[in-house]
Amino acid sequence: MTTKRKLIGRLVPCRCFRGEEEQVPKEIFSFERTLEELYLDANQIEELPKVTPLNHRSTPSLLYLVSNLKPQSPNCYTLPEPGPRPVITNTSLCVSLPGIQEFPDNIKCCKGLSVVEASVNPITKLPDGFTQLLNLTQLFLNDAFLEYLPANFGRLSKLRILELRENHLKTMPKSIHRLTQLERLDLGSNEFSEMPEVLEQIHNLRELWLDNNSLQCIPGAIGKLRQLRYFDLAKNRIETLDTEISGCEALEDLLLSSNMLQHLPDSIGMLKKLTTLKVDDNQLTSLPNTIGSLSLLEELDCSCNELESLPPTIGYLHNLRTFAADENFLSELPREIGNCKNVTVMSMRSNKLEFLPDEIGHMTKLRVLNLSDNRLKNLPFTFTKLKDLAALWLSDNQSKALIPLQTEAHPETKQKVLTNYMFPQQPRHDEDYQSDSDSFNPILWEEQRQQRMTVAFDFDDKKEEEDNSGKVEINLKRYPTPYPEDLKNMVKSVQSLVGKSDSMGGSPNDIRISDMRPTLVEPPMYKPKVVLLGKDKKGTPCVQRHREAQRHTSRCSN
Repeated sequence: MTTKRKLIGRLVPCRCFRGEEEQVPKEIFSFERTLEELYLDANQIEELPKVTPLNHRSTPSLLYLVSNLKPQSPNCYTLPEPGPRPVITNTSLCVSLPGIQEFPDNIKCCKGLSVVEASVNPITKLPDGFTQLLNLTQLFLNDAFLEYLPANFGRLSKLRILELRENHLKTMPKSIHRLTQLERLDLGSNEFSEMPEVLEQIHNLRELWLDNNSLQCIPGAIGKLRQLRYFDLAKNRIETLDTEISGCEALEDLLLSSNMLQHLPDSIGMLKKLTTLKVDDNQLTSLPNTIGSLSLLEELDCSCNELESLPPTIGYLHNLRTFAADENFLSELPREIGNCKNVTVMSMRSNKLEFLPDEIGHMTKLRVLNLSDNRLKNLPFTFTKLKDLAALWLSDNQSKALIPLQTEAHPETKQKVLTNYMFPQQPRHDEDYQSDSDSFNPILWEEQRQQRMTVAFDFDDKKEEEDNSGKVEINLKRYPTPYPEDLKNMVKSVQSLVGKSDSMGGSPNDIRISDMRPTLVEPPMYKPKVVLLGKDKKGTPCVQRHREAQRHTSRCSN
């Protein structure tokens, strides 16, 4: 209780909490020696003041604010320049505010800075003084406009974390090899066309992100990173993976999704500590047999490839938890897959599976199984052993996760099988699932539109030779709904006619001679064809009314 009283006794009321301040109150600077936390959010502060120290003992108040504290005001857009001789003992700088375009060169005076978080700012370059922050251990400059780093960036030798994601970097300075303590490097979503050679010299690196670039190959020297545990190369243009990748013996996560790989090297089986392997969305036609050596593998994703079969050594993956092989050309599964008894989620959607091995019933921990869009005729009776199964997907249109199965005898082997109304599965036709990315051809579309503009009902010439008795003349022609351009043209023509009539003058109630002219029914351009509606219809009122209408039309024409 006494501690709380002492703390409350130190609290000093400040008007900056009113939300109306446009600058930092001066009374703040009188507590610069003891101040630990200062919240300036919900104010109208646009710029921090520039303060010049009077002597060596006075700490610049500005630097205290930006190096130890975390300014919260969303309106703070510029960093002021500090004094020339600061004495800084603070360690953090957080300026993740939209609008910071550059660091002042005098930031080099913040000798005690160890963490800088300046992501999501339009920063185009780092000043040379930035490389004098020799105590910097963590630097976050994600989602900025950086195109290059200073040549002497390697002076920041104490860096352990460097994140430069979503910039415009194409190269790395050679001095970066001096970052011997660097453990995490994120260069994802940049513009690298080749992997910087200098990276292979950072032997202490544990996490490396190079995803979403334009890399075409991975040099064999990457095997020198023996401490590397996480390696993300997804969304590149990599066609081959060097066999020296086996040198990354500590690798646990390897992400190669969305590349152009056609095969994996056999040496990948030497990554004994690998727990996650993602090679989905590539051009693989097979998996190496050495994949069975990855005894610690827990997640394997090889979807969206061109696999026609799986190696039988896959049965050695006893620690496998998640297995996905969607959208391939698999016609069968190896019997050894039943040895993967720890799998809980398995997806084989959109393949060519015609049957499943009985050994799949040994995967007793299976909870989710996706078999939709295949060619299965039934399921093995051993499925009854899958007591933990919570979802069995047999169709994309399935309304429930589990649908009851019934026992039947196989027509050929007479063995018990499981089936229901969803069997046999029907393969999905590609034309029924057109992609939204299909190109649009305006010329072809216009031709098709012209072809379906009118629908006329025509008849054989033989019917014209039949007796006209009991026939009614009809002209059937159907016009499509006008397009917006046609409607606009119609409106313009009507407006022009109205304008002409108004220009003739006269009272609105006047009746012109032209308005009294009777409407003439124009005869059709061609002789209408006749459709027989009945044999003895000559004397019917319908026919008589039609003939009277014809006579009336001829008189009006005369």
